[in-house]
Amino acid sequence: MSIETTYRRWLERADESLQPQLRAMESDPAAIEDAFYRDLAFGTGGLRGVIGAGTNRMNLHTVARASQGLADYVNAHFPEGKRRIAVSYDSRILSDVFARTASGVFAANGISVSVYPQLMPTPCLSYAVRALDCAAGIMVTASHNPSKYNGYKVYGPDGCQITTQAAADILAAIDSLDMFDGIRSMDFEAGMARGLIRWIDEQVYTDFVSEVKAQSLLGGEDVDKGVAIVYSPLNGTGLKPVLRTLTESGYTNVTVVKEQEQPDGRFPTCPYPNPEIREAMQLGLEYAQRLNAELLLATDPDCDRCGIAVRDGEDYRLLTGNETGMLLLDYVCQRRLALGRMPEAPVLVKTIVTTDMAQRIAEKYGVETVNVLTGFKYIGETIARLEAEGRADRYIFGFEESYGYLSGTYVRDKDAVDAAFLICEMFAWYKSRGIGLMQRLEQLYREYGYCLNTLHSFEFEGSAGFERMQAIMRAFRGPIESLGGARVERLLDYAPGLDGLPKSDVLKFIMPDASVVVRPSGTEPKLKVYASIVAPDRESAAGREAALMADVKRVMDQA
Repeated sequence: MSIETTYRRWLERADESLQPQLRAMESDPAAIEDAFYRDLAFGTGGLRGVIGAGTNRMNLHTVARASQGLADYVNAHFPEGKRRIAVSYDSRILSDVFARTASGVFAANGISVSVYPQLMPTPCLSYAVRALDCAAGIMVTASHNPSKYNGYKVYGPDGCQITTQAAADILAAIDSLDMFDGIRSMDFEAGMARGLIRWIDEQVYTDFVSEVKAQSLLGGEDVDKGVAIVYSPLNGTGLKPVLRTLTESGYTNVTVVKEQEQPDGRFPTCPYPNPEIREAMQLGLEYAQRLNAELLLATDPDCDRCGIAVRDGEDYRLLTGNETGMLLLDYVCQRRLALGRMPEAPVLVKTIVTTDMAQRIAEKYGVETVNVLTGFKYIGETIARLEAEGRADRYIFGFEESYGYLSGTYVRDKDAVDAAFLICEMFAWYKSRGIGLMQRLEQLYREYGYCLNTLHSFEFEGSAGFERMQAIMRAFRGPIESLGGARVERLLDYAPGLDGLPKSDVLKFIMPDASVVVRPSGTEPKLKVYASIVAPDRESAAGREAALMADVKRVMDQA
């Protein structure tokens, strides 16, 4: 079906709420093409896209179609007694509407639906899937994307985001469906009245918070929990679970950034609600300065990522995901050893783009490092494999450079509630010993060597951008003999599958003192480049990184 034919069909059949936008496109062929040139991509990360009218947009129809595909998959692969789906949603525009739309589709297909009665973080969804013995779960969120985006993460029965095979099977089911005539649905309230849709009991949420608190490694040691902490949920889902966990654990001096306290999908004070970037943290930094706080925490809208800033002299330093992860790993290891809680053959799980310094820290404590593909679901899958072997206790920590951390096995995705709790505990524990987190980080660098890790993202919007990314990846497959003046010793191409990992469009260039990873994002129109440099000090590492990125950009420009 041509783009024009599809567009005309949407004009005739689409929901009335989408009609003004559809009619506004009529004299803009480029807008029509961008909205209809493809179906919104569905993969292991589910759906994610700009909110609006069209097959390449997040709207009632694309959500309903994806939900019908998931319902068909569940009905085909699970026995009747297991056909249950858990649903949660964040503060984004239309998240509650999309959650109700999906629930109505599941119910109409004979699937029992359990929905959180209020917005809840992604880790709470992962927890509910396992706690309620569900076949699947969905989290309506676009994570840390700007406000114009929304999305739809899909989880398997193990609480992990779905596998590559499951995603392919669900996509095949989705592709077989007509956008308007292939969907079975019912009104949300009708589903509630018939008992097909029900609210998730408060006890599930309480049990989740209890599991987070159980990750404490203080072991009864007395620390100052009156330390001044500033927290921002960035207008997302973190407010209640993070504050509840900290309050119940005895932290008495937590100030919330008022302007970013309540859920608001417009994100008025942080248009890009990502704790990885300074703009999103700026208000929190101002609060910390004004209150003379020593620690700032921020969680992204679905509360699976956590960023921090710590006092550094008279100013504050934003720590990278790698730096926070290294601090947490070191804290977890030393405290487990001190408390006699280090398991036999302990395991750290990290992604291939996460700092190699983590492996050196792990080795010191006798911890094995397992490297997996980018995406926390691969860390979750590793936990599941350990559990299947009866050795889930071997897992002591997992993290990725993009601010995702998990210290327990109670969920199978990154958890910013757990991260915020553990960071506050680590901060208080060191402070009680007269050590700041910056001091401890510098101690780690002196012990293991300085390592600079950077991430550069390049945006490529629309159909032309998609083609451009493909051309750039072809150019990087080269051959390329050197980057930044250093010889490329080895190129790891994960496209055909490598080291037992699934096939993935990822390239890793290895040089004597550095590595560079290039990959298209699975959820955003971006190409991501990760550089990791080992050097005597910060200044020489920065110079080496600049030379590397100059060559990377040259390859991109010539593609």
